[in-house]
This record gives sequence, C-alpha cells and structure tokens, in this order.
Amino acid sequence: VEECPKPVVARIKGAAIGGGVGLVAAADVAVAEEGTVFAFSEVRLGISPATIAPFVLRKIGHSQVRALFLTGERFDAARAQAIGLVHEAVSEEDLDAVVQEKVEGLLAGGPEALAATKGLLRELRDAEAGEEATEITARRIAELRVGSEGQEGLGAFLEKRKPAWREES
Repeated sequence: VEECPKPVVARIKGAAIGGGVGLVAAADVAVAEEGTVFAFSEVRLGISPATIAPFVLRKIGHSQVRALFLTGERFDAARAQAIGLVHEAVSEEDLDAVVQEKVEGLLAGGPEALAATKGLLRELRDAEAGEEATEITARRIAELRVGSEGQEGLGAFLEKRKPAWREES
C-alpha cells in the first residue's frame, strides 16, 4: 500500500485490528467512521506487531506506539485522529461524502506529479530510517510466530479461547 505509486485512500468502518491498523497507517489519506474500533492486539496473541511497526511508528510516533502496542487496548476513531493515525473521524452519514471529497481532491492532481511526490516522500523517509528496519521486523515476527507462546496465542485465537497465560491468572 505504501509503495503504490497511486494515492491510497482508506475508508475505515467497523473495526481495524492488528494488520488492519497497519493498512490504515500505510494509506496516504485515512477517513474513519466515528464508531470504528482500533487495536494493536498482537501481544494478546503472544506475538508482536512487527510487520506493521515501521508504518505505524512513522505515522503516530514512538510514545503512542509504545502504549498501544504493549497494552493491546482498543481505542476509538476520535483517539485515532488525535494521535494522527487517521486524518478525519466523521459520522456514519458523512463517511462516503468525505471519502469522495478526498478522492476528488486527489484526482485534481496530475498522475505523474502524485506518483513523483509519493516517491519523493519514500526517498526522504528511507534516508532517515535505512533498510535494516524491514529485516529486523521480518525476523522478529518470524521468530515469535513459531515460538511456543506465539503458537499458543494464535491457536487460542483460532479456537476462540483464552491463551494459557490468561487462564493461569
């Protein structure tokens, strides 16, 4: 999504959990319905949000990422807007109109200029971050997914039960 040469508009309604929030963070423009629920729930599954971490970190910063990644807490669209995850939080009635407005604004731009601008922003971002972040996050999620805790957490999720570490407390 982030690498797409065309602008990507996210229309968020209902729930954006885990990887879904990563997609929101990678989008160029994000508009959420006020009733939308967001959460980085990976730690509650015994894994880490490593795959989406670079996108979310760039979007909302270290302080918010630390609190939300570590707690796995749910939050609403107003908070998502306040921390910069989404650009607008709107009523259900206004969602489609606001998204259409954003799309029309993008269509007013030259296609080559839009692609060049997205490329420029990636180039500037990469100059700051370096490529090694991708390698680190891919290695981390792979390690955790095959570990006993990751297997238990993912299994519990699929089986709709509490993971073993929650049953003990």
